[in-house]
Amino acid sequence: MIKYYHHDRPFLLESGECIPNLTIAYHTFGTYDPERNNCVWVCHGLTANSDVADWWAPAVAEGSFLNPSEKFVVCANILGSHYGSTGPLSVNPDTGSPYYDSFPALTIRDMARANSLLADYLGLAEIDTLIGASVGGFQALEWAVAEPRRFRKLVLVATAAKASPWSIALDETQRMAIKADPTYGEPRADAAMAGMAAARAIGLLSYRGPYAYNLTQKEPADTPNGAPKRPVTYQRYQGEKLCRRFNAYSYVAILDAFDTHDLGRGRGGVEAALLTLPMPVLVVGIDSDIIFTPGEMRELSAMIPDCVFEEISSDMGHDGFLTEHARLNSIIKPFIS
Repeated sequence: MIKYYHHDRPFLLESGECIPNLTIAYHTFGTYDPERNNCVWVCHGLTANSDVADWWAPAVAEGSFLNPSEKFVVCANILGSHYGSTGPLSVNPDTGSPYYDSFPALTIRDMARANSLLADYLGLAEIDTLIGASVGGFQALEWAVAEPRRFRKLVLVATAAKASPWSIALDETQRMAIKADPTYGEPRADAAMAGMAAARAIGLLSYRGPYAYNLTQKEPADTPNGAPKRPVTYQRYQGEKLCRRFNAYSYVAILDAFDTHDLGRGRGGVEAALLTLPMPVLVVGIDSDIIFTPGEMRELSAMIPDCVFEEISSDMGHDGFLTEHARLNSIIKPFIS
């Protein structure tokens, strides 16, 4: 069941802007043990939510690395999101109306600081394992460097220490699609739906890559001539599916925050920041990922003092972190146990 933490004090953002008060939506699974050594905090990705059992269901199960009978699992919905935490659809107390496209600019560092507020509220001075994949990995790295003594272990899957020019270009292409929708900027929750559907379709190309599409979206041999092509209907379906559960202003806010990610900002560079990590770290790459490539994942692991690198094989590209449950479990479970 979703829970809420209300932070009734101003929250200063890295940009210098201030949110007068903060709401953080979160989920927990399992029970915190008396020794307080079984907490696993999961940081979620771009359009996911705090309900890990919703988007990573096989991981929150008996025999898996987020087994709720053994672990106390916590996940907070990121700032700017559509799923309960303060974001563009929240009411701006200064105006009495939702922020929409005037929501203050966020950074990954802001999101990590919000996680820290919730952890303090929950009394989690020590967290056994911090796990993040994709944009969740951005948050996990940022939080671990900011508060290295809070965590005993760190797991990073298909992520990076800094947004690359390639990933920023992908984000900008999606923003261009959203802002080309003439309804973007209108003060309503369903603005720019057509633009967001196009943006999601663009994003999926990078999440899956050519091999996954060629494998899963082949035309059946008996497809009538002139019938809609399977890849066409799939792209449209995925765009419409996101429009049923998300909003364009949150999508843009999170893409913008993604692009600010630089672990080394104000810390002497990425390598200097990574050298400060005192805990054992597991880095997992995916051989077909075209967003965070295997080479980049190896480079990341090589800069971390106490690090184990593993690579999994998947046909599903970056989305392999959501689909390759058995392989991920065989790697992550022994590490955190």
